[in-house]
Amino acid sequence: MRSVQRTSWSRPGRPDPGLLRDVALVCLAGGVVGVSFGAIAVAGGLPVWVPVVMSLVVYAGSAQFSAVGVLLAGGGPVAAAATGLLLNTRTAAFSLAVAEHIGRSRLARLVGAHLVTDETVAFTLAQRDPARRRTAFWVSGIGLFTVWNACVAAGALAGGALGDTARYGLDAAFPAVLAALVLPALREDAGVRRAALAGAVLALALTPAVPAGVPVLAALTGLALHGRAPGKRKEPQS
Repeated sequence: MRSVQRTSWSRPGRPDPGLLRDVALVCLAGGVVGVSFGAIAVAGGLPVWVPVVMSLVVYAGSAQFSAVGVLLAGGGPVAAAATGLLLNTRTAAFSLAVAEHIGRSRLARLVGAHLVTDETVAFTLAQRDPARRRTAFWVSGIGLFTVWNACVAAGALAGGALGDTARYGLDAAFPAVLAALVLPALREDAGVRRAALAGAVLALALTPAVPAGVPVLAALTGLALHGRAPGKRKEPQS
């Protein structure tokens, strides 16, 4: 057990090379998506500053794509903002899951709340120690925020020079890396597996019929199955 702990963490509270490697991989995948977002927004006719400011202030990939899609389709700012808010409501549940690991000061909670994403939550909850969870949150949060905004700016400046970014197929790297992050939790917890399976089935069923991002929200209903163990009851202690 001790040798495993040394491999994972060299010193308490400090990120080990494995965590930094995983964060770097997710940053790479997120950066590719960020470049794609900036290029799509500008190529569609929006000014360069729109995707750049949106990424700094909103900082929510799926919500940003949806909001820009509404704008490019002729919708107004109110409709775009409403769409983004709807898709980003999932972070409310995520925030509750990591709130105790962000910090107690008002500044830490204010900044940390802005950094809550699918990826930072996955990194945080993958750790088993409170100190390590806090380190994982801030390392992944700051890293992803920096890379995302830098790459969105690069994509926006490149504009239409990149052409159709979807043809490269690089956006598949992002969900693939995220799936790899949650695999340990799926292997160790049967309740998590039941919740994930139910959410995945529901999301896949709704995907052809609802706007992008909504299936992710609907998948949260799978949490109702978490912790349930059919057929098992606690025996009274003698």
